[in-house]
Amino acid sequence: MAEAARWSSSGRLSGVAGALKLHPSAAPVDARVRVPGSKSITNRALVAAALADGRSMLTGALVADDTLAMRDVLGRLGARLVAGDGGRTLSVDGCAGRLPPAGDRLDGRSAGTVARFVLPLLALGAGDYVLDGSAQMRARPLGAGVDALRALGVDVAYEQGAGHLPVRVTGAGGRVRAAVAVRADASSQYTSGLLLSAPCFADGLLLTVDGDVVSRPYVEMTAAVMEAFGAGVARDGSDYRVAPGGYRPTAYAVEPDASAASYFFAAAAITGGRVVVPGLGAGSLQGDLAFVRVLERMGCEVVLGSGATEVRGPRRLAGVAVDLRDLSDTAQTLAVVAPWATTPTRITGIGFIRNKESDRVRAVATELRRAGIEVAEEADGLLIHPGVPRAARIRTYDDHRMAMSFALLALRTDGIEIEDPGCVAKTYPGYFADLAAATGVTGTTMAG
Repeated sequence: MAEAARWSSSGRLSGVAGALKLHPSAAPVDARVRVPGSKSITNRALVAAALADGRSMLTGALVADDTLAMRDVLGRLGARLVAGDGGRTLSVDGCAGRLPPAGDRLDGRSAGTVARFVLPLLALGAGDYVLDGSAQMRARPLGAGVDALRALGVDVAYEQGAGHLPVRVTGAGGRVRAAVAVRADASSQYTSGLLLSAPCFADGLLLTVDGDVVSRPYVEMTAAVMEAFGAGVARDGSDYRVAPGGYRPTAYAVEPDASAASYFFAAAAITGGRVVVPGLGAGSLQGDLAFVRVLERMGCEVVLGSGATEVRGPRRLAGVAVDLRDLSDTAQTLAVVAPWATTPTRITGIGFIRNKESDRVRAVATELRRAGIEVAEEADGLLIHPGVPRAARIRTYDDHRMAMSFALLALRTDGIEIEDPGCVAKTYPGYFADLAAATGVTGTTMAG
């Protein structure tokens, strides 16, 4: 039986046991959308603040499952965090790079940033630590991070399957080898995790990145956040040199999340409308803001200002061929824009996202076909043909980005149903409320 979707005061969808059936609005989007803080920046700033010697203040922080998991783990590792403004403001008393014993297991839940950032952090501690996560996170690879930590001389043991959580780490008090190489062809998070801990290692770190780096802008983001907290990061080709000395306490403002903004920019493209996202502009640290340049190639008008970004959709979209290696979190967003173009769209460079929360290449192909769109699944991407999506119940695979991106089909197709819509709480609990406010899309809950 269907009923109107209900929203809590926080914007979370409530009372959904099965799916959310979405209904389009007749008008093009015309909205100014304030998206929540960047997940990627929030979790990096939390680590730096937790390791600093003194009190830091973070403003604009994201409040979602991934950042709450990071807060919980860092609190267990000696940082003192006090939240205000609904969790968007955080006072963080750091542990000066010295981690106490943790006692029970550290639960990173389903957050890749928690597992991969906290793993090298444990080398700063004393005693044994067990790092674990959800069943979904246990299935995701961790081997490159463990290999690098072992190369630093840290004792790491797998408790179950090799290459995966849970792992047991024996802290080394920060006394590790001064140089290491890390593979970054599967995830840049291994590189970022090592960099974040490096200022608190006794001798700093010379980190060499082996092979191609996927999502390279995220590594540059890490370095920028570290530098804001007083750590020096010198880059020379594939080498990153971090001097010892720790972090200083800092007042740090987290900018809006560019990946979250991509859904609303895409809404402007699909409907021929207009969306402005304030607080996200030309000085952004986030590589995913380059998504608007992809939309520009498809025919959108883009105004990238100092304090806001605006996208206006055209009467007709053109397909593109684009390598999304450096902004892979927008691949699903582009995939649901592509059917509305007049020519095919080929997305390449994203083979590694098969190991994200879901196999994002196969999942996207499967669900677009379910909605009647012709798609070719390729080794490192997708070829998506123009078409008119039909009503369909979309599986989300417990993947927040599948839910958020495929909801955009409902902008011009009635009867799109999103299974397990609550999975968006991983990074954007209020997404469906914001989508409704910005686009006029309405929803009814459906029994499972």
